[in-house]
Amino acid sequence: MVIVMDADEESTGDAENLEEEVTAEEPIHNEVVDAVEIHEEEVKDDDDDCDGLVSDIVSVIEFLDQINGYRKTQQKECFNLVRRLKILIPFLEEIRGFDSPSCRHFVKRLRKVILAAKKLLETCSNGSKIYMALDSETMMTRFHSIYEKLNRVLVKAPFDELTISEDVKEEIDALCKQLKKAKRRTDTQDIELAVDMMVVFSKTDPRNADSAIIERLAKKLELQTIEDLKTETIAIKSLIQDKGGLNIESKQHIIELLNKFKKLQGLEATDILYQPVINKAFTKSTSLILPHEFLCPITLEIMLDPVIIATGQTYEKESIQKWFDAGHKTCPKTRQELDHLSLAPNYALKNLIMQWCEKNNFKIPEKEASPHSENEQKDEVSLLVEALSSSQLEEQRRSVKQMRLLARENPENRVLIANAGAIPLLVQLLSYPDSGIQENAVTTLLNLSIDEVNKKLISNEGAIPNIIEILQNGNREARENSAAALFSLSMLDENKVTIGLSNGIPPLVDLLQHGTLRGKKDALTALFNLSLNSANKGRAIDAGIVQPLLNLLKDRNLGMIDEALSILLLLASHPEGRQAIGQLSFIETLVEFIRQGTPKNKECATSVLLELGSNNSSFILAALQFGVYEYLVEITTSGTNRAQRKANALIQLISKSEQI
Repeated sequence: MVIVMDADEESTGDAENLEEEVTAEEPIHNEVVDAVEIHEEEVKDDDDDCDGLVSDIVSVIEFLDQINGYRKTQQKECFNLVRRLKILIPFLEEIRGFDSPSCRHFVKRLRKVILAAKKLLETCSNGSKIYMALDSETMMTRFHSIYEKLNRVLVKAPFDELTISEDVKEEIDALCKQLKKAKRRTDTQDIELAVDMMVVFSKTDPRNADSAIIERLAKKLELQTIEDLKTETIAIKSLIQDKGGLNIESKQHIIELLNKFKKLQGLEATDILYQPVINKAFTKSTSLILPHEFLCPITLEIMLDPVIIATGQTYEKESIQKWFDAGHKTCPKTRQELDHLSLAPNYALKNLIMQWCEKNNFKIPEKEASPHSENEQKDEVSLLVEALSSSQLEEQRRSVKQMRLLARENPENRVLIANAGAIPLLVQLLSYPDSGIQENAVTTLLNLSIDEVNKKLISNEGAIPNIIEILQNGNREARENSAAALFSLSMLDENKVTIGLSNGIPPLVDLLQHGTLRGKKDALTALFNLSLNSANKGRAIDAGIVQPLLNLLKDRNLGMIDEALSILLLLASHPEGRQAIGQLSFIETLVEFIRQGTPKNKECATSVLLELGSNNSSFILAALQFGVYEYLVEITTSGTNRAQRKANALIQLISKSEQI
């Protein structure tokens, strides 16, 4: 998955926002299809009177105005659409009583568009949250299609025979202008959401199992409770059944992320395509119906030792204790902050469970023996932390290496290690004159930084300058892991600033130019994230980032063309960036990608050229010399949805420049 900037002239908000690119290409609704659909609608419902149709439309709009629970990824666009539909109500009320053939014809066409809008808004209210974040491009295209259809219907309204007030007529004219503008505008996605989606779905990025990123995604998509996940599971099953054309890769992405969210809540991962979620205890007793209140909300397993927490909810003791030990201070089911973390045995429920099991001959599964108790794990971590300060070099080496492995293992260990006071000692070891200790220390901090709280602890200890020092002078693996650590820490905006001010960008550019394949990728990811900060764009340009990026464009075998173009798109929004990259040879390279690159190459290259041309028409004139126009025309019909919009915007820009 590639993250690219949106460079539409009509875009609102910060120019540094991102829009997620989706892998699946969906057909857009063109005017020919719309005309056929409208014609088919016209031959139906001939007996419907105009007033009845108007009442239907008003009822639908009023119904849509009551919907509040839109998915966050499309929430803004949903409210915009409803707001625009509500503008129609005064107009509709004024045309009541007109029942001419042309009026009836117009209202039928309008009703069809309103019903299409209703279907889209209901999808945004009830559909899969993961799918709508993954396929945000297609969802935006559906909004654009509604705006286009609504505008086409309204401009053909029979105003000559409709007696409507001048104020209402002006409102409809203003609405049509809004709709035209909305067709061209593409809202950008949340930066952090877009980057997190890119990382989680990457097959090569080692951070794709980063629990902090997954937790952040769960929060943004509002999939943090067991009830949320149950609802999402149903929505995904329905989506897969309804969308037969959903490609295999998209299905896998959706199901994999759902299972990662389930794992956060202690639920068992399942293949929802083929397996229902069944409690393990029922595998040999499928005829039994176990009361729902006997199941732990976290594990969905029958409770052996039920306990009550501060909110009054009951959980299996072992499960809720693990939840608390991982640093959570909320109720997993209600998400309420807890006044205390005390556990009270639920003897009444335990007795009911025992009686039910005895009555139904149900054998409670035995607990698997844990190789290490929680206390043993804490003791082990404490000993390792103590050894970090040892005067014996070998003991320090052994402890920091073991801690590196523990920090990689699971979220609980990251919390334990941090709580044991390891972070300040690890930061000190970054300056230790031993390459092995340096490498393991920076890698341990990388693993610990997966936890959101630890990110702040690490940066507060002043680790960033030391990490940058290792990035400059460490061994190969230490440099690569330092770049990855800077990427992880730069997820906090304040750290983007700190890294830039600490002169962290030049060594990243050096790694991008001279590093191994993995080193280049780590550096590229970190530089992309850092360049979201405006001041860092200038620092990256001064550090000479442009030439290494151009080198990546020349070597297709490295597989980093789209990523390089994405950073170049960020730099193109900066005056110095445009000056640095706007050479004739680079414009020729862009046109070459537009001509014969992959669909993603074409999309990214078109976006960069649009950003350059929007600020300086000479770039457009240069591209025209290399025959870009005919390639853009081809993209408008055969490119990805995003590429089509960019190509159309570029063609409009070319037309304007020719008129000047």
